[in-house]
Amino acid sequence: MDSMINILFICITVPMLFLLLIIRHRTSRTIVGYMMIGLMICYGVSDLNGILLSAFGYDYVYVTTALTPISEEILKALPVLFYAFHISDNREKLEAVAFAEGIGFAILENMVILLQNISGVSLWWALVRGFGSALMHGLCTGMVGLGMHYIHQKRKLFISGTFAMLITAIIYHSIYNTLVQSDLRYFGFILPLITFSALMAYHFRDQLRF
Repeated sequence: MDSMINILFICITVPMLFLLLIIRHRTSRTIVGYMMIGLMICYGVSDLNGILLSAFGYDYVYVTTALTPISEEILKALPVLFYAFHISDNREKLEAVAFAEGIGFAILENMVILLQNISGVSLWWALVRGFGSALMHGLCTGMVGLGMHYIHQKRKLFISGTFAMLITAIIYHSIYNTLVQSDLRYFGFILPLITFSALMAYHFRDQLRF
């Protein structure tokens, strides 16, 4: 399985690297770059998650609801923090790169899970992973990016604000993982869609007014 993960990582990142080199528009290049960062974080965190599973007796439910949301969201947040404090604190740019990083993470994660459950996957599985899990990862990192915009404006809130954004992303991630592994899994599947719809309504609230 480890060799297959390596193969997947190479097959996805190498074409994106060539795309990154040919793109001239700075914003587009940054978004593709952050998608690649998300892929790299997922590639690295897969080993960490394996260690956690082994350390806790392969209790998959406990590890995925109590531990991996913490490790994954902290690691995903670090590049967003760097962007906010060293490149730009523009809200739209921050939100875009953060969301792109989360989606990049989800792309490789979905491919790994596909390999691990190849005999049991279906079109329904793909829809759930695409509209549920992938969107959840994008939203969690996007929350951090959106929060970093406001925190950067008020430096006194750096420590408490960063902690609050991370906790929000971790809790949201944990809630999603808990729901999809329970009898209420369908609520888990639609949770990211509801959140994303609310976010889009907020962004386009002026156009929605009659």
